[in-house]
Amino acid sequence: MVLRYLAVGIAVLLGAGIIAIGLRFLLAPEAGASGFGIPAPADAAPYLAAKGVRDIAFGVVGLGLLAMRRPREAGWVLIATALVPISDAAIVLAHGGTPAVAFGIHGTTAAVLIITGWTLMATARPSAHPWHRAPAESREASPPPASADARAA
Repeated sequence: MVLRYLAVGIAVLLGAGIIAIGLRFLLAPEAGASGFGIPAPADAAPYLAAKGVRDIAFGVVGLGLLAMRRPREAGWVLIATALVPISDAAIVLAHGGTPAVAFGIHGTTAAVLIITGWTLMATARPSAHPWHRAPAESREASPPPASADARAA
């Protein structure tokens, strides 16, 4: 149970953190690019803004799933979005960035996303998923299914 709360707390910090990074790319694009690991050319403002909006959207999706009490789904989103920092690390290395930034920032982020996502999925209660159980009133009101012999008659 403590592990689940820890994973939710880390997921909230990840969501808030990526929203803050997105805002940084919108409000101070040069600083955002520098923090990413490669300097931005002078004409890159539209691309940096697009990255900022995408980062904000990732954070909103993750926080939204947590707010709706969907830890399993939030876990899948975290694992899937780990592809982004993995790709970011490759981009940093391919464009002259340092391995320390590529692996220290982007690689660590990918690892934290995967571990946190897996922990959210592994510790989610089965009833947290809408397909695991029908609502109580529908289980009580539904008659048991007819056997094959009864249907044949």
